[in-house]
Amino acid sequence: MLTTNEIRTAFLEYFASNGHQIVPSSSLVPKNDPTLLFTNAGMVQFKNVFTGQETRPYSRATTAQKVVRAGGKHNDLDNVGYTARHHTFFEMMGNFSFGDYFKPEAIEFAWNLVTKGFNLPKDKLLVTVFAEDEDAAGLWRSIAGLDDSRIIRIPTSDNFWRMGDTGPCGPCSEIFFDHGPDVPGGPPGSPDEDGDRFVEIWNLVFMQYFEDPPGTRSPLPRPSIDTGLGLERFAAIMQGKRDNYDTDTFVALIQASADLTHQAVDGPFKASHRVVADHLRSTAFLIADGVLPAKDGRGYVLRRIMRRAMRHLHMMGTTEPTFYKLLPALIQQMGGAYPELVHGEALIRETMRGEEERFKAMLDRGLHLLEEEKSHLASGAPLPGDVAFRLYDTFGFPLDLTQDALRGSGHDVDVKGFEDAMAVQRQRARAAWTGSGDTAVETIWFEARDKFGASEFLGYSTEQADGEVQAVIAGNEFLKEAPVGSEVAVLLNQTPFYGESGGQAGDTGFLTASGVKVAITDTQKKAGDLIVHYGTVTEGTLRPGMAVTATVDHDRRSAIRAHHSATHLLHEALRRHLGAHVAQKGSLNTAERLRFDVSQPRPITDEELAAIEAEVNNRIRDNSQVVTRSMTPDEAIAEGATALFGEKYGDEVRVVSMGAGTDNKNPWSMELCGGTHVTRTGDIGQFRIVSESGVSAGVRRIEAVAGKAAQDLTVSNEQRLTQMAAMMKVSVADAPERLAAVLEERRQMEKQIAHLQRQLATGNVAAAGVDKIGAARLATRNVGETPPRELKGLAETILKQGNADVVVLISTADGKGSVVAAIGPDMVEKVDAVALVRAASAAMGGKGGGGRRDMAQAGGPDGQAADAAFAAVRETLKTMA
Repeated sequence: MLTTNEIRTAFLEYFASNGHQIVPSSSLVPKNDPTLLFTNAGMVQFKNVFTGQETRPYSRATTAQKVVRAGGKHNDLDNVGYTARHHTFFEMMGNFSFGDYFKPEAIEFAWNLVTKGFNLPKDKLLVTVFAEDEDAAGLWRSIAGLDDSRIIRIPTSDNFWRMGDTGPCGPCSEIFFDHGPDVPGGPPGSPDEDGDRFVEIWNLVFMQYFEDPPGTRSPLPRPSIDTGLGLERFAAIMQGKRDNYDTDTFVALIQASADLTHQAVDGPFKASHRVVADHLRSTAFLIADGVLPAKDGRGYVLRRIMRRAMRHLHMMGTTEPTFYKLLPALIQQMGGAYPELVHGEALIRETMRGEEERFKAMLDRGLHLLEEEKSHLASGAPLPGDVAFRLYDTFGFPLDLTQDALRGSGHDVDVKGFEDAMAVQRQRARAAWTGSGDTAVETIWFEARDKFGASEFLGYSTEQADGEVQAVIAGNEFLKEAPVGSEVAVLLNQTPFYGESGGQAGDTGFLTASGVKVAITDTQKKAGDLIVHYGTVTEGTLRPGMAVTATVDHDRRSAIRAHHSATHLLHEALRRHLGAHVAQKGSLNTAERLRFDVSQPRPITDEELAAIEAEVNNRIRDNSQVVTRSMTPDEAIAEGATALFGEKYGDEVRVVSMGAGTDNKNPWSMELCGGTHVTRTGDIGQFRIVSESGVSAGVRRIEAVAGKAAQDLTVSNEQRLTQMAAMMKVSVADAPERLAAVLEERRQMEKQIAHLQRQLATGNVAAAGVDKIGAARLATRNVGETPPRELKGLAETILKQGNADVVVLISTADGKGSVVAAIGPDMVEKVDAVALVRAASAAMGGKGGGGRRDMAQAGGPDGQAADAAFAAVRETLKTMA
């Protein structure tokens, strides 16, 4: 029996032996399609190749592509764990032709692999074709020897694929496996097609048309092939199973879940084990590709997946975080094929553990509320939408988790009521998602890339170079010339200007020629490796074909370079002081500052920040050489280089090492990075952390300065310290001690003042006068600048003297009025302190007030109205006493 790993390898090697390039799986976060939440098919990374916007050095490819379908149009989350073939994460095997071969070869490749490579019996296979595609039907007859009874014509869009409303499209052909007549279900296209007897294993898309609105089609000049074979489904067939969860990979993960929870694999929690096993895969792979739990977008979908798995673990009796403990089992099964799981293990583990700790803190209370509400429901009645919303808003229960918790109880959720209660949040989530994918692909840049090739970057070794103007662009048009005042984008065949990427800001500077000058205000990367210079023509007329001198703003580049190099040292210092879970989640390196976001579950303490800052400055003072090398990503990672999870690297990468000699042995910091850096760490100058804050759950942000910016900050702080010392008439060295003494003197004076104010406020109340109002003896005092927090204690002291049973005190500190009323025990039945302070507050321009009948407090903005406030108190007291 072939294992899932062996099937994957056999598939890729078969197509490699037939001239296909094995292309690694792309990230689950699409790089070239902002309309997709996650990569949901094998062809996503080749989309621009199919549309002709991008070219590759190969015309045949094969992949094992990671896929997630748990949000948006493709959402299988609700069914996962309860059916035989639904997953949130799965692998899509595929072979692709970019204008190379077409239907005959695609059908022959598929048929030979299935029947000869994997030895599936031919009598167990049948195919579907689009009803109008007689070519495909004829090829299946001639190549596979299938008769018409096993070639099913499908007239619907199920067998006609479109990339979108416009673009490449074409008919499909699917291969189905027949489990036999003892399994319920009918063939595709029949009323019983949803049964389990016939299982689709491979879909072949014949891309042969281009569709323009309104539905007109024209033949593609280079017809192409896009196929998809679901590895989990195929593994089930190859291993003699009818259920994907009975295949070797899932069996191992389910057994790990059973061992941890001490619940039988096939017992009452069978579905829960399956949920956990499936969601473990999607969770780990999404985190490895850079997604973290969040309140919206991709992070929100990840959080839903994680919390659904965690609730099922809770149902099986776990009381401590458990989900992350399954990670080693997953890495053992899939780490060989997907090394990002191994490289990202620390980050994945810490993210899973932190999320489960947060969720478990709310889970018990949320489930208790759900059970309580469920007990009040009539048989079959839905859970009210506002209750489901409360579970979401207060306890972090997504709607589908609540629905899952109700499964089997005969109750569902009033979804409309939930959506009504959550309308504002849903609108916010949609707004946050709209346009949040990668920048939309701009056709003109791919056109320029195909026409001129990649831009050659010379900026690692120089800040000035000659180049030829290849194109002058405005909007989406190539210009023949650009006069003075024109805002343009300029392409050069070679340039020292760095295009913004990897968090490093793009360069600024000038392009000059005889009588021509262009002020460059920004530089960006387009279409992968085009360097685009944005600026304004300030002299002469710029034309394609001109030779220009490109000069980078040296001071600005130096400042950016210092910040970027300091970021590398900071990253390593964070990992060494906080732990291996620390990983970069975003960065910005400008001339003025650096900003660095990292995965970190808790705030970084002041002591830790001080140690990290000192560590970075120690490395700067070492003044070690910064070494850069080119190697493959695998070689770099094998040597210990830090890579960004989810980042797509080319065949060669630059590896930047700091804190080592020229022999580069045991470097202190080693990262994959294409940015510009200092020559020696001492060139950074110095490093200062400015602030540390939270960005989102599990992500902290550090802002810092380096180089001249750090020096300026230090000088500014020293000037302020000198001014403070001069004001205190001491030296800078004595300033801290003197300031401490001044603060202590102030504290003692405040104590003395408070003591005197208390004596003045409480002394000889009888001599100061007590008003007799009805049966009440009222003592009133304006205690001036006495802090409002002292009023209650003063009022209680006066009451204890026994000369009054109603005490009202007003403080006018800082010009505002604060009033307290205290009522003695003999008068509390008649007089309400709350009513008295509210009357006083209204007289001082305030509103309300609160407390108890015997003690209440209020305030108002106008302390000068204290006499009016006392008058209001007397009038109110007359109505009570």
